[in-house]
Amino acid sequence: MQRTVFFISDSTGITAETIGNSILAQFEGIQFDKHRLPFVDDTHKAEAAALRIKTRYAQTGERPIVVNTMADRALCDIVAQSGGLMLDVFAPFIGPLEEELGTKRSGMVNRSHGLVDFDKYEARINATNYALAHDDGVDVDYDQADLILIGVSRSGKTPTCLYMALHYGVKAANYPLTDDDLDKLELPKRLKPYKDRLFGLNIDAQRLAQIREQRRPGSRYASLQQCRWELEQADRLMRQAGISSLNTTHVSIEEIASKIFERFGIERTMF
Repeated sequence: MQRTVFFISDSTGITAETIGNSILAQFEGIQFDKHRLPFVDDTHKAEAAALRIKTRYAQTGERPIVVNTMADRALCDIVAQSGGLMLDVFAPFIGPLEEELGTKRSGMVNRSHGLVDFDKYEARINATNYALAHDDGVDVDYDQADLILIGVSRSGKTPTCLYMALHYGVKAANYPLTDDDLDKLELPKRLKPYKDRLFGLNIDAQRLAQIREQRRPGSRYASLQQCRWELEQADRLMRQAGISSLNTTHVSIEEIASKIFERFGIERTMF
């Protein structure tokens, strides 16, 4: 079974897509053909979106699902003429909030992800630059680090650091455990002064081998035997050093970041 889903927004569509995907994930056995329509912020674009949804309806014979975060009711009404199932993300919250706050919503478009707080934006950019400069032990100036991820190569350190930097302004460095580190079964000297900022990432050996095989096909680096050895040694090293760790095999980046924040008591809001 397959259904078409449109994530439609007067801004980036990130909110519609994020919330929509979380809801759709609850329905197993259904394949969703997903389309994101961002910046639908005037009548012409709304009419074009409605036509696209209506056309898809005619092609498939199944009513498309429309996850909507547009603020302008007039634009919502235009899109609703497509015949799609309109799911307004904001609708359940606007009424109660208007009553509680004693004021009506503005209905202004492009507000969900606007550049409102320049200080937070600058913090995110600085944190991203820091994560890139301190990726895979390239730079080892850890004094400014909020936290440092350690683990074997390709265990998810880099994307996790970048996610935390881009979305939360967290300065996260990462250090790859080398064969020398794993042979010695002790923390590298450069990390010891920052032990309280360390967090380890692990991954299942089979999955690690698959990831490495894509990067270096047929290499010792990608062999299952090498992956198992590295992961076993890394686990011993972290347990011996008393470093908290997480297996990332079946965990999303968002969940990894949340668990790391919980471990370090970091409370920051997205964007």
